[in-house]
Amino acid sequence: MQIKIVTSLICLLTTLLLSGCFGTDDQEAMTTVQPAIEGNVYERPYSPSLGTESAKVTIVEFFDPACEACRAFYPVVKEIMARHPNDIRVVLRYATFHQGSETVVRMLEAARLQNKFEPVLEALLKDQHEWASHGSPNLSRAWEIAESAGLDIASTKAVMNSKEFDQTLAQERADIRSLKVSQTPTFFVNKKTLSSFGAQQLYDLVMAELKDDQSKQ
Repeated sequence: MQIKIVTSLICLLTTLLLSGCFGTDDQEAMTTVQPAIEGNVYERPYSPSLGTESAKVTIVEFFDPACEACRAFYPVVKEIMARHPNDIRVVLRYATFHQGSETVVRMLEAARLQNKFEPVLEALLKDQHEWASHGSPNLSRAWEIAESAGLDIASTKAVMNSKEFDQTLAQERADIRSLKVSQTPTFFVNKKTLSSFGAQQLYDLVMAELKDDQSKQ
């Protein structure tokens, strides 16, 4: 039996996903740094993850912090995790498709090092409309939002342009090309793609993977 997830969001998601968040990488700071080779195309050692490492199902999401559909999908993913807290793990990957996204991703990477990733991410998504105007992002406001969520601004600015962050972004771009990711959010569930794009489709694939795991026990 199908379960409707975060029903109040479905109409919003439908509108957003019809237009989609498509694009190419943000050009504001393209680098020539060679990507790393550790990990695999779905998950790298630096990739932020939510949930238990022993989870039976791993959702990999390529997201852009400036993407409206990513913001709308975030509570859907959290709802899926809440329904199955011991069975679902989410790995987040960066796709800097919009202007200003690379700067915000560097903030998020600094937040990850400060153990503030989730609160900073949630604050930036919650108030996305205040900073993520496409074509004219208000990055000063993004900094304010991140700081209010606990980001240490001085420490962040000290590492913003580090070789490590350059390499992270280069690796994300390489994996986006390898997996042919062209829109955000893009999901892989245990390395499988959705049959079609939508909240219910994501939930159904997660449930199928859980059922398949149970049948093997």
